[in-house]
Amino acid sequence: MSDPNTSLPSESYFIIVGVPGLQEHYTTLFLIFLILFLATMLGNLLIIVLVSLDPRLHTPMYFFLWNLAVLDVLLTITITPKLLAVFLGHNRISFTGCFLQMYFYVSISASEVFLVGAMAYDRYVAVVKPLHYNTIINTKACLMMTATVWAVGFLIPLVSLILASSVPFCTSNHVLHVVCEYPSVMSLACADVTAQVNFALLIAMGSVWGPFLFVLWSYSRIIVSVVKMKTVESRKKAFYMCSSHMLVVVLYYVSTSMVYIALRVDSIPPNGRIFIGGLNYFLTPLVNPLIYSLRNEKIKAAAQRYFGLKSAFPHSARNTVRVVK
Repeated sequence: MSDPNTSLPSESYFIIVGVPGLQEHYTTLFLIFLILFLATMLGNLLIIVLVSLDPRLHTPMYFFLWNLAVLDVLLTITITPKLLAVFLGHNRISFTGCFLQMYFYVSISASEVFLVGAMAYDRYVAVVKPLHYNTIINTKACLMMTATVWAVGFLIPLVSLILASSVPFCTSNHVLHVVCEYPSVMSLACADVTAQVNFALLIAMGSVWGPFLFVLWSYSRIIVSVVKMKTVESRKKAFYMCSSHMLVVVLYYVSTSMVYIALRVDSIPPNGRIFIGGLNYFLTPLVNPLIYSLRNEKIKAAAQRYFGLKSAFPHSARNTVRVVK
């Protein structure tokens, strides 16, 4: 490992550097991220359990929400345990483990982006074609959409990561990040990886911009349909139906934009970029269940029904707005 002209063998390891300059605060960071980890797991597992148990939540919208919570749990498990270990000084990760973490992180993130697009289509049909909703978004359609989301999400990054794992690494084994992030790992290669990086970038851009443009199209049609509604009550109902999903969409793309900006603004130091990237791994999995539990009357009612969480999820029948299933 000390010879810079020798590539890393398959049984070698990488060292995840973490956040340089904040080592003296690692104990505090460990406690903070442990609390975030527990809160994220609790919130998403609560949604998974409630949607599974409550027959009132066995509708397409909550089926998609259940899948989103499962993906958030998997993403959290993929990232957080090793991050907490790094804060405790266990910063080694095997070559295979590093690329497996990278693959699952990229695949789960891609699946979530595609799922957000599927949820946008669900809201589009609910608002624009309400009379045909049960025909279009039936059980078979839901299963087909979610199966496609998972399959495409886990297949798209496979080729680029297999290509990345085959390049020689000989400059260093120190990954300057809190996880095995693709650009940070590829910067350690001692061969020309321009083709692999450009290919991965092309795949990533298509995976992000494709669903994003579809979401924009869906919500443009929704807005036109809402504007044409004759009564204020109908507009409020339509807005309520889409508000939680709109917040999730904004959250996904704002957090992604933050990381993109952080990587390209020279005035932000490397520590700041790493810290912003690390927070991004927790932001959406943590906030998603809060958006859907605090704003969704059916989720709050189910939490009260099965767990008696009246103080955590105050429910007021007076403020309930009935939504189209």
